[in-house]
Amino acid sequence: MTSHLIKKLYTNISKKTVDLVEKAKLTEHTFMIIVAIIIGVLGGFAAIGIRFLIEEISLISFAGEGSLLERIMLAPWYIKVLVPAIGGLIVGPLIYFFAPEAKGHGVPEVMQAILLRGGKIRPRVAMVKALASAITIGTGGSVGREGPIIQIGSSLGSTVGQFFRIPPKRMKTLVGCGAAAGIAAAFNAPVAGALFALEIILMDFAVAQFSPIVISSVMATVISHHFEGRFAAFIVPAYKYASPYEMVFYFALGIISGLVSWMFIKALYFSEDFFDNKFKFPEYLKPVVGGLVIGALALLFPEIMGIGYDSINNALHGNMIWYVALMLIFLKIFATSVTLGTGGSGGIFAPSLFMGATLGAFFGGLVHQWFPNITADPGAYALVAMGGLVAGTTRAPITAIIIVFELTNDYNIILPLMIVCIISVILSSKLSRESIYTLKLLHRNISIKEGTETNVMESIFVKDVYNPKFDSINTNDNFNQVVKKMIGGRGPDFPVVNPFGKVMGLLSMDSIKEYLFEKEELSALLIAGDISNLNFESIIEDDNCQIVLDKLKRFDLEGLPVIDNVKDKKVLGMIWRKDIQDAYQKEIERRDITSTLASTISMSGEETNVQFMEGYSVAEIEPPKSFIGSSIREIRIRAKYGVDVLSIKTHGKRGNKVKAIPSPDHIIAENDILVIAGEIKNINLIKHLP
Repeated sequence: MTSHLIKKLYTNISKKTVDLVEKAKLTEHTFMIIVAIIIGVLGGFAAIGIRFLIEEISLISFAGEGSLLERIMLAPWYIKVLVPAIGGLIVGPLIYFFAPEAKGHGVPEVMQAILLRGGKIRPRVAMVKALASAITIGTGGSVGREGPIIQIGSSLGSTVGQFFRIPPKRMKTLVGCGAAAGIAAAFNAPVAGALFALEIILMDFAVAQFSPIVISSVMATVISHHFEGRFAAFIVPAYKYASPYEMVFYFALGIISGLVSWMFIKALYFSEDFFDNKFKFPEYLKPVVGGLVIGALALLFPEIMGIGYDSINNALHGNMIWYVALMLIFLKIFATSVTLGTGGSGGIFAPSLFMGATLGAFFGGLVHQWFPNITADPGAYALVAMGGLVAGTTRAPITAIIIVFELTNDYNIILPLMIVCIISVILSSKLSRESIYTLKLLHRNISIKEGTETNVMESIFVKDVYNPKFDSINTNDNFNQVVKKMIGGRGPDFPVVNPFGKVMGLLSMDSIKEYLFEKEELSALLIAGDISNLNFESIIEDDNCQIVLDKLKRFDLEGLPVIDNVKDKKVLGMIWRKDIQDAYQKEIERRDITSTLASTISMSGEETNVQFMEGYSVAEIEPPKSFIGSSIREIRIRAKYGVDVLSIKTHGKRGNKVKAIPSPDHIIAENDILVIAGEIKNINLIKHLP
């Protein structure tokens, strides 16, 4: 009852706020800037709050004076073993019963929300993630705080967007604002924060709403500076560039960084797969097992506990023996994989920095021993390798370069940093196509192979795009006839057909170039069937455009024949790459317009019919009885009735839910309200269906 009243109060406040905004007649851009400032401020305070929470929990867990690493080293053995297990005992049920999205490192969950839910994240995620991560890290879990701060910031951005009833397209931008605020406040790096949101969260540097993301990032940094001063995440020594010959060593460091990045990705997901599918134990108690393993390992190597910033500072200042640094690389990979695999909550950013710093300390220590006159101190290599590991694991080289640059403010580091980051990304990508974030989505059958455009391409079908007007060449045409038809015809590729219209091959100008110089001699000898390209695959009408693009890329073609069926192979037309690109742009524009209109009509709750151009409108209707129990795909609403289903409002016991641009597999229920767009006559036709 209380929950229902709170929800009703929240809805009323939200509606009144939206009405005030509309009355103020703010432009969309101005409104987005104001919201971005709010998100930036909230993200800055969230970062301060989680840092404070982690510090307080670590002081309770490992009492004493000095840094966290010093307190852990001085703690009795049973404290080292039991404290992480107790942390796991609290975190496991907290995540399992309240917000399963808070499990793990958080960023993939944000990406999933953007890809599948239009940026909607449950408000409770921010609170549960903050508590779970603070307890995991504060009790010694081998994870970082940056991932949680990013997820918390994204959750706050989504919550603010839901409060103001922002449409899905803009909601994604607000989630990016929250992520940018989180990373900016975590490192005091506003530029890196904005780039992180674009490169990893939104996966789009051409995002129209770039300025709100930058503003959120700056505001979060301002809040962090004001309340905590211009603190440095690390105490970074001045970078030294000893000799141009060092570039050889940095190339080698980039290769090793790529290998270690790949090992970390593989180890993490092997651990998650093992503990999720093969380790039979109550889900909410698995973090206890992870805590015991970490505690036992910390008896010999306490450096692997917690965020690890103390060890990173030691590596940066050359206070780490090279063989100890080498061991810590692999121990940190193991410890982080176990912490996250068993269900702990925390990020992979700090562990990546830890591995990079120890890798650089190991590599720099060796080369400086062997070539002291032409190499810098190990700390320089540790600093550069931090960027290399972040780039290799996240596949975000620009973000990695800018983060390290903002930490040092030294332009001399840019050249070696760029070399190491780019080589690390190239090698890591060759060994594993997916990043440490996207691999988790792939395991959930969410593909972002070509970014979010893949999902759009899969919704556009060949039958709606291909051109039934085409020029073909007969298999028995001689070479002179082939040349004349190709010169006078349309398109770079021509289907070669037999007398029954069955496609037998393809011909293009490139394929006949070598024969043109002997045109007169070959005119009576060569026929189209002899020189046609057989290396292609035809397309049927029900294929989607993503399948077409994949085949065009595989066979290096600009067009493919569309056939009636695989058996007869009768050519119906041609589909061209350019036509697919045009259809994609139109679909994107349609989604932008329709999602905005759908949000408008869903928010107002007053007007059930909106005319947006002459003869066309958006309307709310109850589904005809013949629709109930069938999916949108089965009804073929768009093909049969010429209207689009923009969104579906479902009335249930827990309130109203709105699905913007619903899945074709959505089963229409009796309590659904359809928001449809199309010609007014077609909408009226559906309204009067039995």
